[in-house]
Amino acid sequence: MTNKSRPGRLRIVAGKWRSRLLDIADVPGLRPTSERIRETLFNWLAPTIQGARCLDLFAGTGALGLEALSRDASEVVFVEKSAVAAKALRANAQLLEATGADVRQEDALETLDTAGPEVFDIVFLDPPFADERLDDLCRLLDKSSLLDAGSLIYLEDDRARDEVDLPPGWTLLKSKTAGNVRYSLAQVEDRDQRSL
Repeated sequence: MTNKSRPGRLRIVAGKWRSRLLDIADVPGLRPTSERIRETLFNWLAPTIQGARCLDLFAGTGALGLEALSRDASEVVFVEKSAVAAKALRANAQLLEATGADVRQEDALETLDTAGPEVFDIVFLDPPFADERLDDLCRLLDKSSLLDAGSLIYLEDDRARDEVDLPPGWTLLKSKTAGNVRYSLAQVEDRDQRSL
């Protein structure tokens, strides 16, 4: 038996659901963050993931948010525009009995624009590679009420693009590449310097 996920399946890397295989929706362009990248990312997040409130803004398969819940995050809000992907994500959360999963079928840009009083410890920002708006999304996220000093933001993008231009008050903590992917972890250091 191989450790790789089969096509159309997602494997949880570690935590209470370690090695669980989940079906993923057949939606064009939908790609789960690779196991290798998730393993590195959650090694970075190990000191802070337990009990964290997380936002998976372009949830897709839910790979990042489900991995977070498997590793004892207290809650993950999954935001996914596609009805098919959101339905599959709800089914997987139910299958895992993931009580901390809140799947919302809505557009990530609307979520950023209309965000209420919720504040998150960790935000996963992994828009479709064809989107090409990571800089803009970071600015919108920074202007929202979703972050506080100390909030961590995971960024994933095509490595062929320029590195993201972080908003004032954000610090780049880690950055790596794997294949055609650049992935990074940033932290909000100072909310007083947020962009206007």
